[in-house]
Amino acid sequence: MDVTSTEEVVAQLKAALEGVGIVLPSLRVDPVTGASEEPFALVALGRCNVRTAVRLADVLRACAPEEVLRARVREVNRESARTRSRQNR
Repeated sequence: MDVTSTEEVVAQLKAALEGVGIVLPSLRVDPVTGASEEPFALVALGRCNVRTAVRLADVLRACAPEEVLRARVREVNRESARTRSRQNR
């Protein structure tokens, strides 16, 4: 996984969501962690209405079977942990 600024990640996520018809109006860099010395700020997904939540769930279900999605999440988490470990050396 390439190291990308949190702002770039938020922009990529926003574009990807918009590409499948989903808008999360409160999507942003978390202001508290974004202003800290942490290398990776949190992304605040924010709140959305029920229609948007249903659409998001539908898109996620359609994109990957449950086990494939879980495996990918585990892989991304491992990559993130390795990156943090290297940065703490």
